[in-house]
Amino acid sequence: MCRAFASCPIVARCRSSLEPIERFIDLTSRFQPSRRGSAGRQAAGYHRQPMDAADIDLRNATYQQFVALGRAPTAGEVAATVGLAEPAVRDGWWRLHDAHALVLDAAGEIRMANPFAARPTPFRVEAAGRSWFANCAWDAFGIGAALHVDSTIHTECSDCRAPLEIAVRDGQPDDTNLVFHVLVPASSWWNDIGFT
Repeated sequence: MCRAFASCPIVARCRSSLEPIERFIDLTSRFQPSRRGSAGRQAAGYHRQPMDAADIDLRNATYQQFVALGRAPTAGEVAATVGLAEPAVRDGWWRLHDAHALVLDAAGEIRMANPFAARPTPFRVEAAGRSWFANCAWDAFGIGAALHVDSTIHTECSDCRAPLEIAVRDGQPDDTNLVFHVLVPASSWWNDIGFT
């Protein structure tokens, strides 16, 4: 296989042998500090914080809006559905970000609500008559699982760039000859979740 792997690609078995991946990843250089600076917030790093019932309700409402809209909701859209002021939603989103319940960008907008991606990616998933982008191959399978429906993943082989369409029925892919490759150990994913 080629060595130009994305971090979480689906790879078709395009060659008869698999070459070892000879790549060193310095995870410490990928550490992404928190973008928040107001009092009471962590100065740097992803620090998992506990969620209270109100934050869980906000998380659920945010995810429900993401599913309904087919895209990341704005703070205003979520505020309108939960009866909170927009600044309260944004503060809640930062708490959820710290708890790894969603990922915000530097501007405080939703970047990821795993398994859903707020930006176009190489992993488009059709499920329940809708379409969403997934953050990676792992999340591409997660969209159908999260919605408890069959899905179809549209991506490409990261080796030869051939288009791949994977039908997932009853939780099983229709093609069992694909290789799912993750460069970063799961225990290190949150060191830089955008790269992972």
